Amino acid sequence: MAKDGSPDVQWAPAILTIDLAALKANWRQLRDKALPAECAACVKADAYGLGIERCAAALAEAGCRTFFVATPEEGRKLRAQQSEAVIYVLDGLMPGLAPFYLTHGLRPALSSLEEFAEWAAAAPGAKAALHIDTGINRLGLMVRDVEALAADPGQLAGIDLALVMSHLASADEPDHPTNEAQRALFERLRTLLPPAPASFANSAGVFLGAPFHFDLVRPGVALYGGNPFARLANPMRPVAHLEATVLQVREVAAGSKVGYGGAWTAQKDSRIATLAAGYRDGLLRSLAARPGKPPAHVWLAGERAPVVGRISMDLTTVDVSARPAGHVRRGMTAEIIGDHIPVDELAAAAGTIGYEILTALGSRFARVYIG
Repeated sequence: MAKDGSPDVQWAPAILTIDLAALKANWRQLRDKALPAECAACVKADAYGLGIERCAAALAEAGCRTFFVATPEEGRKLRAQQSEAVIYVLDGLMPGLAPFYLTHGLRPALSSLEEFAEWAAAAPGAKAALHIDTGINRLGLMVRDVEALAADPGQLAGIDLALVMSHLASADEPDHPTNEAQRALFERLRTLLPPAPASFANSAGVFLGAPFHFDLVRPGVALYGGNPFARLANPMRPVAHLEATVLQVREVAAGSKVGYGGAWTAQKDSRIATLAAGYRDGLLRSLAARPGKPPAHVWLAGERAPVVGRISMDLTTVDVSARPAGHVRRGMTAEIIGDHIPVDELAAAAGTIGYEILTALGSRFARVYIG
């Protein structure tokens, strides 16, 4: 991506470009896939590391009206910008904070009988979601909790049930038997409750088909260009583009060691470029090559270049020996994430997932929003 000439970009050693047009296109693709269900958007974790203010505004421009955050503070921040949006807090009701939720128009996703009772007492008649656990065993009312609520209609009268929701554990594997087992359990449990809109599908769940869509889908990582599948091609457009400046290019002789601990040894005379980004910026140390593990790559001067040596706090070294001398120069930029190096490829090289890469991106990058 071209630098826009503004001082923070001009002097930045690395630039994170967020393509808001691609973000909107991804939301519209998911919306169309889920119709007639409503398509919400998960903007938790600062919109997966890409900036909640700009990303939520773009999603609202595209037509999104319902948002999911993780914490009440994220909800407060979003409410300051989106005065008319419906905002659900996935972490549920924090103890003693019901007045905060009411002040900022936030709806907790109640996930225990304790939370349910506290919300009903502190905010009688206020809207909330009911989060049912259908097998992921993190948050959510267990089967016996839902049955207990259903057996006492008076409890349910204490809140305005705006949404009944659950969460898929293995939707990134479309053929996983857990998906249908969870769906069937969700269907059974929601029939015990008063009629209310239902939400079940995350990013991958949108692609599982109409039986998983219910009334509202709530994609997350797919909006930001991450692959919603574990082993299928990515249908989404890339949103994050990360580039780092080449600080120096040097010739090293065969047998020379590169980086801390001499973890990489040149097997022949080589050419090494040092990039201005490191683990402080979210480039995990596990990206480096080690015995039995291939290296991560960047895109530099029109081809892939492997990461060599340990990634340090501020710097990453890559082998550019495949290019002629002088072809890679100080001041050039290397694509770390983008059209040639998808975020999920970088994640796989680090032994993790795209979610962690996106949410770990550091604050030192100059951020440029386009589209």
